[in-house]
Amino acid sequence: MTTEVDYYELLEVERTADDVTLKSAYRKLAIKYHPDKNAGCKDHEAKFKAINEAYDCLKDPQKRAAYDRFGHAAFKNGMGGGGAGPQPDFGAFSDIFESVFGEFMGGGRGGGRQVRRGADLRYDMEITLEEAFHGKTSEITVDVSGHCDTCDGTGAKPGTPVNQCKQCGGHGKVRAQQGFFMVERTCPVCHGAGEVIEQPCRDCRGEGRTDKTKTLKINVPPGVDEGTRIRLQGEGEAGARGAPAGDLYIFLHVKKHAIFEREGTNLFAHAPISFTTAALGGEIVLPGLDGEKHVVKIAPGTQSGREVRQRGAGMPVLQGRGRGDLVVELVVEMPTKLTAKQRELLEEFRATETGDECPQATGFFAKLKAALG
Repeated sequence: MTTEVDYYELLEVERTADDVTLKSAYRKLAIKYHPDKNAGCKDHEAKFKAINEAYDCLKDPQKRAAYDRFGHAAFKNGMGGGGAGPQPDFGAFSDIFESVFGEFMGGGRGGGRQVRRGADLRYDMEITLEEAFHGKTSEITVDVSGHCDTCDGTGAKPGTPVNQCKQCGGHGKVRAQQGFFMVERTCPVCHGAGEVIEQPCRDCRGEGRTDKTKTLKINVPPGVDEGTRIRLQGEGEAGARGAPAGDLYIFLHVKKHAIFEREGTNLFAHAPISFTTAALGGEIVLPGLDGEKHVVKIAPGTQSGREVRQRGAGMPVLQGRGRGDLVVELVVEMPTKLTAKQRELLEEFRATETGDECPQATGFFAKLKAALG
């Protein structure tokens, strides 16, 4: 009976660890137990292999989900075949469907070996509202598993062959009788690859991919919003042994602006004005994200909270034509400090009030008086 160590314990991380934490823990342990640093130590060599097996599983979202649900059983062949490797065997859940429907829908025996693309990656980028308005070109640096240059992605030591799996004949699957059904399962020898490597590449340990740092150019189009997603096809994790790479998704986050708030393609701003400007009328000038100065006309008698709309002065439409509007809410600010002259003038104004200047206030107090009798 073999003792199976939990993958999370092997990597010394919590079960809730994210991708960055997993990679950091793996690199730290891989350096510590690497055979080159511990020549001849069988225990360290076994630990190094176990760490690689654990990380190979947990860095792939599909493998990790299967492991979290079923544990090591997710990677074992239920038919009692040869040893199960770190590749998850989903055959237990899909064999009957593949054998029944695959024959009719072109899957069948001639479907060839299983090719699993690399995992997709996510990168979060923060931009300003001005950059969201104009668009920008930026460079980012990401750590990914890339194509192994030493073995050219084959996983085999240079100069050594990659042989067709004799167990499955290169199909990646084997057939077995289960009751009345003939089912197909992932080959226990090649784990669905259809090929067997006799001498693995030293740099990638037979994976056909190694950790690399990439610098990528990102084109952010004008009009993007919070949560806009940009897809870079084929820039995710490289697939094992020549399989296609996954995609890299850039998620955009827009910083809060000092003046403008955004809702769709419209921009909103709160503009304080003096009570004299509100009473007599006037104008204010707002600098737009487009570099233009937008003049906002204020009508005499403007009340606090009134909105003035500037057509076509908002955000551009993403991958479209036209722009939204600029909506300015006018907030009447009352003076808190008055000179003696200003107070005298206001007192004179109050002495001449008839009630017609503020019809809403006059109407309110009239209703209040009637209600109280």
